[in-house]
Amino acid sequence: MKKSIIVAAASLLISTAGFSQTWSWDKAHSQLNFGITHLGINEVDGGFGTVSATITASKDDFSDASVELTADVNSINTGVEQRNNHLKSADFFDAAKYGTLTFKSTSFKKVGDKNYQVTGDLTLHGVTKSVVLNAVLNGTTTNPMSKKPVAGFKVTGVIKRSDFALGAGFPTSMLSDEVILTANAEFVKG
Repeated sequence: MKKSIIVAAASLLISTAGFSQTWSWDKAHSQLNFGITHLGINEVDGGFGTVSATITASKDDFSDASVELTADVNSINTGVEQRNNHLKSADFFDAAKYGTLTFKSTSFKKVGDKNYQVTGDLTLHGVTKSVVLNAVLNGTTTNPMSKKPVAGFKVTGVIKRSDFALGAGFPTSMLSDEVILTANAEFVKG
């Protein structure tokens, strides 16, 4: 009887080991971008060139997923070198002091067929705040080149730069307080 219990327990451990799957950010097919309104009339966009992220989930529909993301603030790119340097300065991100942006989900809730509400802690400019993002699962497939499963997500949200003390010397008539976040991301399983 003891032997049966031990065998059953070992079988259960083996069957649940590896139950959660990790999906990694595909750097070649993913972007983390932002947009801010300048002078109330035009959105100026930028992004982070160096990003790493993982999704861990045990369910195929990602309804129990957790996400962790890190971006190098020094990799910021708006297409204008002078603006990039200004954003890295103490006027905004202060990249020399706060070189990393991080996000760690606290909830990944399915709210529709392919729609999710992702809540988590965003740490930016030395400040951590809870933010809510919207995610759409664009689909999953197998990459014909690598033969690995991939999942595509579009994630959007809005944060306030004032919550993170970004550009405090610039009034909202010059730069909107709202910053639009957009990530178009492919994650590779395994």
